[in-house]
This record gives sequence, C-alpha cells and structure tokens, in this order.
Amino acid sequence: MYLRSLHLRYFRNYVDQAIALSAPKTILVGDNAQGKTNVLEAVEILATLKSHRANRDRELVHNQAARGAISAEIERLGTSHELQVELRSQGRRTVRADSQVMRRRVDFLGQVNAVSFSSQDLDLVRGGPGERRTWLDGILVQLEPVYADILDQYKQVLRQRNALIKAQFDRAGEAADLTAWDGQLVAAGTRVMRRRARLLERLQPLASQWHQKISGDREVLDLTYQPQVPLTDVRADIQAIQTTFWDEIQIKSAAERARGTSLVGPHRDEVNLSIDGIPAREYGSQGQQRTLVLALKLAEVELIEQVIKDEPLLLLDDVLAELDLHRQNQLLDAIADKIQTLVTTTHLGTFDARWLNSAQIFNVESGHLSAADIPTHLLRV
Repeated sequence: MYLRSLHLRYFRNYVDQAIALSAPKTILVGDNAQGKTNVLEAVEILATLKSHRANRDRELVHNQAARGAISAEIERLGTSHELQVELRSQGRRTVRADSQVMRRRVDFLGQVNAVSFSSQDLDLVRGGPGERRTWLDGILVQLEPVYADILDQYKQVLRQRNALIKAQFDRAGEAADLTAWDGQLVAAGTRVMRRRARLLERLQPLASQWHQKISGDREVLDLTYQPQVPLTDVRADIQAIQTTFWDEIQIKSAAERARGTSLVGPHRDEVNLSIDGIPAREYGSQGQQRTLVLALKLAEVELIEQVIKDEPLLLLDDVLAELDLHRQNQLLDAIADKIQTLVTTTHLGTFDARWLNSAQIFNVESGHLSAADIPTHLLRV
C-alpha cells in the first residue's frame, strides 16, 4: 500500500498541515517536541483507530479547537481511497472511508496497515507481560479487524466481574454470584487465547529467521505463548479449552475473593522471548535486545504482507540512532524501496547514504513542515 497524502487539522500541535508523500522514504527531521512523532501517530490512528500515546481524543485535539481531523489518500491494491478520522474534544469521533461514514470500526479497520518501531519498543523485551500482550493484540487488530470487538468484549466482562468480586456481597448481603460472568469470561477469553496462539505460531518462524540473519546465525530466537490458563495445546477443541478455563476459575475462586480481582484469563498471559534458551529479558545484552526487537518488527511486516497481500507502511520513530550500521543495513535491505517508510530523527548524520538517496525530507518546527534539501556530503556512498 502507499500513503499518497496526509492532512492534519487541529491535530496535536498541527493547525492545518498538508503533506504530499512522493518517495519510498520520508524523513522528518527536527528537534524534540516539534511534532515529528505526531505525524507517525496520525498514521497509527488510521491503521488501528488507537494511539499508544493517548487514551482520550481530547488529548489529540489541538488545544485551541473543539475538533480535529486526520485525512489521508491511500493507494491499496491498485485502488485509491480517501480516509478521515474526525476527532472531538467532547463527544464521539467520526470515521469515513471514501466519504461514507463507517458506523462500525470493524468496517474501517484494515484500510491502512502499519508497523511502528520506536525506541520504546525495547520494552517488548525489558517490560512486563502487558507490553507483549499489547503488541500481539495490535497485530491481530490489523490482520483480523473483528478482533478489536472480541478483545473489547473480554475487557468489558473482566471489568464487570472485577467490580462484583470487589463488592463481595450484593445489596441483600449475600455473597455475589459470579456464575453468569464466569461463563462470559470463559467464552470471550477462549476466543482471545486461540487467536493469540495462532498468531504466535505464524510469527515464530519468521522472527527466528530474521533473528538468525541479523545475528549472523550466531543465536537462536524462540517465541513461546504462555497462556495463564494452563493448557498443553491452546489450539485444542474449544470445549476442552473452556473446561480447563472453568476448572482454573474454581481453583482460584477463594484467592480471587481474597484479592478482589480476577486471577484467571488472557489478561494475565505471557509471551516468553528467549535467545539460545536464555530469557532475553534477564540475560540479553542491549545489542541482543535491539536485534530481537528488530527481528520481531521485520517478522510483523512480513506476516502482514503475507496475509493482506500488500506491504504495510513502516513507521520508524527516532529508532535508527538506536541501531548500529549493521542493523541499519539489515533493515534497509529488508524493506528496500518496496515498503513505504516514514522516519523521524533529530539529525541526518545517522543515516546511510542509501537511505537519503531514496528519501524526501521535511524539516519539522513547531507543528510546521517544510521541504528540505539533503546536504551533498551526506549523499556520498
């Protein structure tokens, strides 16, 4: 797919900024806090209808306005489409595809596919299980848009069940009956686990291959899905999974009431990352962790391309400075000019000349973009 243009109106620190994209790579250069990442965030919202930097739309709307908008023209599988997400500081957003209002987000999701890679993604290795669950769920939403509704359903049931556990007793003073909520938790949770398991099975060989290539065949990466519900095979018959889920709830029932929260379900799942059998979080060097995350991101790009039959966008947020020249070249060789890439940086000196030769460059200052020339000395290969 190709992002032809992007138009930001009262979005973050942009008042009215149109951006025409005409090269395989677009580099946004400027000091920190000028608005570079906001451009990538706008693309992320088009792809997932979510931002990893904001929980509410009012955080996205310029502080001088009641509403803002992200508009884009994309080319997907040879066909052009116009997309828009209209944000409001108060009230619900509106999403449109080819001028038609999309009543359900599942009808909008999948129009744009993007893989984001920033220095914060090192938390995939160093952070807690929640970071890795969020990563998996973000991929699933793009590959299977209905998953967004499945995950929301599970989270809603979980919130209501937790509220009942925390209350302990109903208004009549009787112990809260969780049976109905248990059934809903099992049904929704099973759908989440099965999809996560299938995704990991497809990502594992791709990530392992990329990791071996980047590390020079010196290390072996392994990704293992560890659902909190103790199953020997998460791809087993649905009834078998649900029976195990129910049994685990009964075992943990007393502990849940004592702690006031649900202790069973995919909200406690883990993804184990290991290098040569050693947990990467505990023993991986900084270089190993960067290699691992780069392998995960390249696997994500490859899997999306396999499933949707089109290349996703690649969003690199101030990440090249985190990669040495070898890893930069591995990334460059992987994406070549077939994958449209948007990159942010504070200076151009970290770029290999091959990046610059296929790029258009914008200076970013206080929410304004202006075309920039590439210094001649940086173009020498």
